[in-house]
Amino acid sequence: MSGLGASCAVDGEERSPFADGRKESPLESKAESSEGSARYRQQIVWRNVVLMTLLHIGAVYSLSLIPKAQLLTLIWAYLCFLMTALGVTAGAHRLWSHRSYKAKLPLRMFLAAANSMAFQNDIFEWCRDHRVHHKYSETDADPHNACRGFFFSHIGWLFVRKHRDVIEKGRKLDFTDLLDDPVVRFQRKYYKSSVVLMCFVIPTLVPWYIWGESLWNSYFLASILRYTISLNVTWLVNSAAHMYGNRPYDKYISPRQNAFVTLGAIGEGFHNYHHTFPFDYSASELGLKFNPTTWFIDFMFWLGLVTDRKQAPKEMILARKERTGDGSA
Repeated sequence: MSGLGASCAVDGEERSPFADGRKESPLESKAESSEGSARYRQQIVWRNVVLMTLLHIGAVYSLSLIPKAQLLTLIWAYLCFLMTALGVTAGAHRLWSHRSYKAKLPLRMFLAAANSMAFQNDIFEWCRDHRVHHKYSETDADPHNACRGFFFSHIGWLFVRKHRDVIEKGRKLDFTDLLDDPVVRFQRKYYKSSVVLMCFVIPTLVPWYIWGESLWNSYFLASILRYTISLNVTWLVNSAAHMYGNRPYDKYISPRQNAFVTLGAIGEGFHNYHHTFPFDYSASELGLKFNPTTWFIDFMFWLGLVTDRKQAPKEMILARKERTGDGSA
């Protein structure tokens, strides 16, 4: 495992943390080695370990209920999954973390409600961790540092207290724009109650009340199974999309283009592109990729609820491919 701040070995090649692909100087490497020797053990959060274990056991049991459930219940569970995903991809990620487009109040309210359905921490905390991830990617200041392996970057980072570098370096970033948004403040203030309502109560009660599904089936399929799948799909962006795939835009960084993750995370698998051009609202080259989140944002633009969509110019993309890409596209 690399030391604190050191680059990961990628395909047998040392990854440069610098955008221009230069290698670290001996002085930098020595400093990193010295800091790495001071690595300390992170305390296990047993509550999270137990809760996540029970959640996944519940999700496995939920699979046995699929043949017994009504078709409308399965469709409803999938619709809840899509709303959950949009609360993360179009909301916490592209809107609030990267400010890659602007959304009017009704859309921000919808995305905040969808984000509560996702139950992945409130918008402020999600964006705080994500901005730290981009700023210090693949170092100990990265909350889900992929250099520490698939399990850690997928779910293990939730089983331990945050590394001190995540906290210390996170304090240096500016998050005032998030708290300037009254929607973010409101969701943060009432987060626990909004999660109970959006993640569990509404998904469970709708099938039971409207078409007579059993509460048992409704709860396990539309709440537990849907929630567990949505969590793992999001985590795959942190794990699989940082390890498996090609790097046509920047071969010196860990994030990859991963088609499997793209399908599950409705457009978030073009991760090499996203880390190269994080300001782009599409998180992929437009016109070429399967990207339902981009389609949603474009539809909201057509409705007049989205403005100021930021895009990387084609000339910039081509120049970056030539300069740092791996030649795969």
